[in-house]
Amino acid sequence: MISTSTTTRVMAVTLRLTNTFANSSHPLTSSVLFRVSKSIGNKTASSLSVRTVKMATFAGSDSETTPSTTSRVIDSHLHIWASPQEAATYPYFPGQEPTLTGDVDFLLKNMEEARVDGALIVQPINHKFDHSLVTSVLKKYPSKFVGCCLANPAEDGTGVKDLENLVLESNYRAVRFNPYLWPSGQKMTNAVGKALFSKAGELGVPVGFMCMKGLDLHIAEIEELCTEFPKTTVLLDHAGFCKVPENGDAKLAYTQLMKLSKFPQVYVKFSALFRISRTGFPYQDLAPLLSQLVSQFGANRVMWGSDFPFVVLECGYKEAKEAVTIIAKEASLSSSEMDWILGKTLMQLFPGQWFLP
Repeated sequence: MISTSTTTRVMAVTLRLTNTFANSSHPLTSSVLFRVSKSIGNKTASSLSVRTVKMATFAGSDSETTPSTTSRVIDSHLHIWASPQEAATYPYFPGQEPTLTGDVDFLLKNMEEARVDGALIVQPINHKFDHSLVTSVLKKYPSKFVGCCLANPAEDGTGVKDLENLVLESNYRAVRFNPYLWPSGQKMTNAVGKALFSKAGELGVPVGFMCMKGLDLHIAEIEELCTEFPKTTVLLDHAGFCKVPENGDAKLAYTQLMKLSKFPQVYVKFSALFRISRTGFPYQDLAPLLSQLVSQFGANRVMWGSDFPFVVLECGYKEAKEAVTIIAKEASLSSSEMDWILGKTLMQLFPGQWFLP
């Protein structure tokens, strides 16, 4: 028997989702219903018409670049790790001890100063596959943070079950593929990689790709996975690590990045600007890149990210947020486009996590 209060909650969730999705073919629709069913029972969830779940449409052509005052600002990419005091409970992976301050209290202080409302926390290599620290933070701040776990490409396939457990048991709603963690000589398109990618699509969690050594080294794998599993959403960390092109290799990677727009499941993080710019703050040489990303993908498939805590030493967290506004002005983006990039894109991907004011 479903209680009246439960039914009310279901209707409230449905109403919120109505403002997020526009059609039932969106790759995350099944995930939304799955999560509802897990919380209130499959029978009730299945009775909700998928057709009531609307995908937010990209609209607006405001002349001003500044985001609207009522929009949420959500950071699509940052990390946290244990403070030296917390390390007794949440130990670092041997050899991965951090040299920067990156605990959650320091993050919250920076977010408050920068007026950032929420964030996607990407599991750091400092704790590798031990997700206990990030999990504790997700439980403590469930309305502020979402987790992106780290895929374990172990050859025995245990990483697939680990992914499922992290998604179903904790607030992990994305997973990161680090190609440099795959066994030597193997690619992300091996049997385990495809099983992980397929499972992510089944669970409705986006897969983030970290191509630190160059998008050109992994573009074929990404295209193969996207083609074979079109229901799995993809996030390209740090614009695929594509620097402003000034030579043949950089121009090739830039072209490859733009060609990925043909896959409707691919989203781009305009993040860690200090990693892809060839100049210092405010990284205005990235204006052509942002302009083309919006032109090729649409602003509703582009999202800002800081890469905290690394960005603190580069320009500062607050300044990282300011930089994207300066770049957007240089690129002549509208305020509506800025709303998407600074928060609405991520809110669209994770419906029900951060509510519009």
